[in-house]
Amino acid sequence: MTESVDTGTKGVVLAGLAAAWPICLGYFPIGLSLGVLAQKGGLAPWQMAAMSLLVFAGGSQFIAVAMLGTGASALAIVSTVFMVNLRHLLMSSALAVHFPGASRRFLALFAYGITDESFAVNLTRFNGGEWDRSSALTLNHAANATWVVSSVIGVYLGQLLPPGAAGVDYALTGMFICLLVFQLRSPIFTATALIAAACSLLTYLWLPGNAYVIVASCLSATAGLILKRFMKKRGGSHE
Repeated sequence: MTESVDTGTKGVVLAGLAAAWPICLGYFPIGLSLGVLAQKGGLAPWQMAAMSLLVFAGGSQFIAVAMLGTGASALAIVSTVFMVNLRHLLMSSALAVHFPGASRRFLALFAYGITDESFAVNLTRFNGGEWDRSSALTLNHAANATWVVSSVIGVYLGQLLPPGAAGVDYALTGMFICLLVFQLRSPIFTATALIAAACSLLTYLWLPGNAYVIVASCLSATAGLILKRFMKKRGGSHE
C-alpha cells in the first residue's frame, strides 16, 4: 500500500516537472538578464534573491530594477509593482475553481507560484482533465526555483561584465520594446499603446518624480477598456 502511494506521489511530481521544463528553459536566460541588470543597478546577490523570492514576477521585477536605477522612491516602486501584478488576482481566481476543498495553506502556496506562463499551462491541463493539483504545484515551484537561481547567477555574471558590455545598458529597453511589439495584435492594442505613450509624456511633464508612471498606466488602461467596449458595442450594432 505504501509503495503504491509513493509511486503515485512520484508520478504526479514527475508530471509537474515534465510540464515545467519548457517554462524553466525560457526563464533561465531572462533571469540571467534580470540579474545582470540588477547588478549594474547596485543590487547584491542576496538582494536579488530576496526580490525574486518575495515578488517572483519577471515584468514587474524588471520595472523595479529600472526604477531603482533612476532613484525612484520606495512608494512609487511598490505602487507600480502592485499595479502590474494585479493581473495575478484574476489568474488566481480563474484557477481557484479547480481546487475545491483545498486548504488555505495549499491555496496560498499555490497562488504564490502563479505566473503568466504557469497559469497558461495549468489552466490548459486542468481544462483538458487528468491534471493533479500536486502536479500543478510542482510546476509552479520548479519554475520559481529556476527563476530565483538564474537571477542570482545573473548578478554574479554581471560582476564579470564591464558597464555597457554587449549592450547590457540597452537590454532592459530592448526587452520592453519586444514585449510591446508582441502585444500589438489588433488596432485596439495599438491604439492603447499610443495612448499610453501620450499619457506618459504629458504626465512626465506635469508630475514630479516617478508618479507619472502610475498615473499614465491608470489612464491608458482605462482608455483601452473604454475603447474596447466602444468597438464591441459598435460591432454589435452592425449585426
